[in-house]
Amino acid sequence: MYLVGIITIFVIFLAATSLKIIRPYEKGLIERLGKFHREAQPGLQFIVPFLDRMIKIDMREHVIDVPPQEVITKDNVIVTVDAVIYYEITEAFRVIYNVNNFEIAAIKLAQTNLRNVIGELELDQTLTSREMINTKLREVLDEATDKWGVKVTRVEIKKIDPPNDIMEAMSKQMKAERMKRASILEAEGYKQAAILRAEGDKRSAILKAEGQAESVKRVAEAQKYKYEVEAEGQAHAIINVFNAIHEGKPTQDLLRVKYLEALKEMANGKASKMFIPYDIIGVLGSVATLVEAKSIKEDMMDKNERKEK
Repeated sequence: MYLVGIITIFVIFLAATSLKIIRPYEKGLIERLGKFHREAQPGLQFIVPFLDRMIKIDMREHVIDVPPQEVITKDNVIVTVDAVIYYEITEAFRVIYNVNNFEIAAIKLAQTNLRNVIGELELDQTLTSREMINTKLREVLDEATDKWGVKVTRVEIKKIDPPNDIMEAMSKQMKAERMKRASILEAEGYKQAAILRAEGDKRSAILKAEGQAESVKRVAEAQKYKYEVEAEGQAHAIINVFNAIHEGKPTQDLLRVKYLEALKEMANGKASKMFIPYDIIGVLGSVATLVEAKSIKEDMMDKNERKEK
């Protein structure tokens, strides 16, 4: 009875040690008597107890945190740098048998190459060229770890810390640069405002001058039109008077009388001086002749009346 129990326990122990389960993200390396035997795929795998040994390898992407270290830049400034390395195993055999401890080897390799990459850059370039540093470091690590069956997928610089005195100097420099830019922008604003005001004044003066010129032009055209209409009216009036006079066929005596009436109207004005036309003597002589003829006519009429009586 005891023997059956012992045999049962031994069988269960053998089954537990001979059956291995490999997860989907794992691969197994089976050694037999200290020698590599085969690579096991995910699923249920059988090994020979006491002869075989299985090493499981996680094939998922891994992360290595590179500890902070002091690095000297090209311009002899000491900065503290740390990074993060992302990698995935491509060949399980190599990562086990080609390197003793991949993570420690990767950290040391990353630290060494950080010194080399950053040592070629000045401080300003180091602070502004993180992407370039990440790319260059990833290429170097990927090439170096290829023989280990590992692919470095990404390298990220977490932080780059210059010394405190450098940080203070950089802060003052940045503050001075911001104040300089602010002053420049303020001066540019004043300049633009002055230019815009000058342009506005110039445009206003031009528009005002154009308006005044247009106004003068319109007034002149109105005056011209007025004078033209008045002259045309006066011309028509003169023509009408002239035609009326000629159609009425006035005698020279009537014209002389009208001439005298016009002189009378001129004499009624308030002017202290009056200019007498040059031919006034002839007109007065004609008037005198008319008066004399009228007197002779009246004398003859009187004589005729006496004779009749």
